[in-house]
Amino acid sequence: MNLRNVFFVLSAIVFIAGCTTTRQPASSAPPFIKPPAPVVKAEAPPQPSPPPRNDGGYYLDDGPGDNPPANLDQIADAVPRVEKPHTYANQPYTAMGMRFVPRADARDYRARGIASWYGRRYHGKATASGETYDMYQMSAAHPTLPIPSYVRVTNLQNKKSVTVRVNDRGPFKHDRLIDLSYVAAYKLGYAVQGSAEVEVESVTAAAPIDKVGGSKIYLQLGAFASRASADAFRANLRGQLPGEALQISFLEGLYRVRSGPYRSTAAAKDASTRIESRTKLMPMIVAN
Repeated sequence: MNLRNVFFVLSAIVFIAGCTTTRQPASSAPPFIKPPAPVVKAEAPPQPSPPPRNDGGYYLDDGPGDNPPANLDQIADAVPRVEKPHTYANQPYTAMGMRFVPRADARDYRARGIASWYGRRYHGKATASGETYDMYQMSAAHPTLPIPSYVRVTNLQNKKSVTVRVNDRGPFKHDRLIDLSYVAAYKLGYAVQGSAEVEVESVTAAAPIDKVGGSKIYLQLGAFASRASADAFRANLRGQLPGEALQISFLEGLYRVRSGPYRSTAAAKDASTRIESRTKLMPMIVAN
């Protein structure tokens, strides 16, 4: 075989080998680059609940106590008695930019408005009278009633009533009439909602009213500047209260229509409930 033929054979072998070789496609991804890890968004930590708030009653750290007595329903009402007016708590004062002038006495006080209450935020602290506030005693705060004094507070929605002793100042919001202790609000049935529309009326005592041979106990039903108005009022009541002893007494410039006398405060309270159910009046216990 000559040299030309040898060259031709070798070229043919190289061509066949090239045709039978498989080509590997080039990778589209750059070599040796690790793909980034997926981003995981961290969850926000749970936020604490806002403190309990009731526009009519309490907020922040105020509210009922953690371990209230088991016998809240059995805590007795305040019993009116003669007390010396507090020297300093009855002076004119300013609170929240407003000036208040306390009343000289609580006699014949009667008003309707919104009652709120205050609890553990002030429990154990000094009141305006210097006494220690106890949310489980039948007490109240009022901007202008004498300290101390006694009032009967009636929830106008459910007609429940309690007697409390005023020994503190407040509330100072324009739409609030009186602040009661927690237990007083509980007994009136508005501790949960925080406020209620009430009627507040003074309860006076000229002497220990249950003392045998002492002051006589009456229910005052109305007071008038003229005798004619008092006579007409009593005449109208006689038809509604045939069994009650109604009388007119002239005291401190007013003609007062009263029923009684009664043997005890318990008897007077029973008569008050009876009279209220028949006449829709709200009798006030008085003694003289």
